[in-house]
Amino acid sequence: MNQGVRSANASQKPTTSVVLLIRHGQTPTTGQVLPGRAPGLHLADRGEEQARDVAKRLEGVTLSAVYSSPMERAQETAAPTIAERDLQLQIEPGLVECDFGAWTGEKLSELNKLPEWKDVQHSPSTFRFPDGESFVEMQDRMVETITTIATRHSGEIVAAFSHADTIKAAVAHFVGTPLDSFQKIHIDTASISAVEFNLEHPENSRMVLTNSRTGQLDYFAKDSSSGTSS
Repeated sequence: MNQGVRSANASQKPTTSVVLLIRHGQTPTTGQVLPGRAPGLHLADRGEEQARDVAKRLEGVTLSAVYSSPMERAQETAAPTIAERDLQLQIEPGLVECDFGAWTGEKLSELNKLPEWKDVQHSPSTFRFPDGESFVEMQDRMVETITTIATRHSGEIVAAFSHADTIKAAVAHFVGTPLDSFQKIHIDTASISAVEFNLEHPENSRMVLTNSRTGQLDYFAKDSSSGTSS
């Protein structure tokens, strides 16, 4: 991690922030349906277990804020993380799932029979969901949201609960992968990825963790007595 987050000199102006990007836990339709922004989709029992596991993994990390997509499945995944912290969950519209438009709620097994599905998988930069959002728009607002959050929490670590495609698009941006290759990135349910955001030179921001599913996050742990990373 850069000096901006781990510096022991409290007077030094922070140069980085860390945004932890966490996908929501498993739902009853994960991998079967394109749920999009349809309301009423909650975590499955397995998803609730995953949410508790995420909270345990974050126990040693000092979070300055916790943000969530407006969707129920993301908020429910965030709930155990804030339960033992003196923090309020902040709903951030920019973290919301892609607007799949007319495809919302459709089975993936049916969608992948459509000729347009090839564009979704291999040339997403040219694709817009019928009556919905384009992948370019999704990536732009996700990157803008991360930039806003990172700037707001200069030198701090925050958690942001979101969705697979939005996180994949963010990862692609911060590692410099073309959007047309973003489908090659895999983001599991309840996985944690991390952007180390460079406040002075955003173009030098980088991914320091991608699709992490198990283990403590010692890399981000802070010694609360000294204000330095352990």
